[in-house]
Order: sequence, then C-alpha cells, then structure tokens
Amino acid sequence: MPADLKSLKQDLTRRMDGAIELLKKEFSGLRTGRASPALLELVRVEAYGNNQPLNQMANVQVSGPGLLSVQVWDKSLVKAVEIAIRDSGLGLNPQTEGQVIRVPLPPLTQERRNDLVKTAGKYAEGAKVAIRSVRRDGMEQIKAQEKDKKAPLGQDEAKGWSAEVEKLTAQYIKTVDQTLADKEKDIRQV
Repeated sequence: MPADLKSLKQDLTRRMDGAIELLKKEFSGLRTGRASPALLELVRVEAYGNNQPLNQMANVQVSGPGLLSVQVWDKSLVKAVEIAIRDSGLGLNPQTEGQVIRVPLPPLTQERRNDLVKTAGKYAEGAKVAIRSVRRDGMEQIKAQEKDKKAPLGQDEAKGWSAEVEKLTAQYIKTVDQTLADKEKDIRQV
C-alpha cells in the first residue's frame, strides 16, 4: 500500500472529525431551556472597531436554572454587549445591572422548540454536506493515484480503498444522525 494512501485515511478522518466538532459547536448555541454559557458562544460584539466574540470581553456564567450572568470587563462595552445579546437572534432580553448583564431564559414554547429542531436539522445537513465533500476529495485522490504513471494503484486496490472511504463516510453520517437525534430529544424535553 503506497504511503500517501495510508495518510489519505488519516486526512479524511481529521477533516470529518472537524465537521462533527463544528456541528457540536453549532448545536451548543441552540437553546434547550437550560442555561448554558455555550448559548452565548457565537454572539459577536461590535467593539474597538471590529466584531469580536463575547467571550473575549466578558465572563459568562450560569446563575440559576434559567439565568445567565455576563460580567463585562470594560465598563464602556456594557451597552454594546447588551445590544449584541438582544440582536443575536436567540430571543433573549438582557437586563443590565452595572457591569453585570443578567440574561433570563424564557421558557420555550412548542412553536419555538419546533423551530429549533428545524435549525438543528439544517446544521446537521450542513455537516453531512461537508462530510460528503471530504469523501469526494478522497475518491478523487484515489482515482488520481490509480492513473498515476509513476506508482499506479491497481484496480482492485483502488476499489478496496474506495470501499474504505465509503465505509468511513457512512460511519460519520451515522454519527451526525445520532448527534442530531440527541439534540432533538434535548430540545423537545420540557
């Protein structure tokens, strides 16, 4: 087995793992009714002339089952952080008390839960597309190796590697489906 094909599986696995990690990060930003600092992870604040992640200018902590506290480090940014949280599309209404912003999490309605499930499905489909793209790249590399004049890959060996890439892809698609099922269960739980 040529050395570059050995590294192919490692590369494909690394890239597919990246798609799963991104999916999990996106899922962490979907509200499930429980307070979690991850909910505000994707919030970006307009400050110092750029868009910066909230976690670079404040501490986010759980203060209760339905309450987050955001401790802003720079007093002059409290209003900008409050606006960023309000405009984040998460349906949150922050309340400022000095340098601390309290973010109560209203209970989710059934309609909002259904919307979150749809959003989770979109994120999962995006992860599947990314995984299939990685599969396509792997298949193209195998075909290129098969046609290589210097070190050609035999047809049987190419079929074996193609089957291995398909098996790896199916495994990661199954992981996405399971992650989505777990998130849907978490969102629908009252």
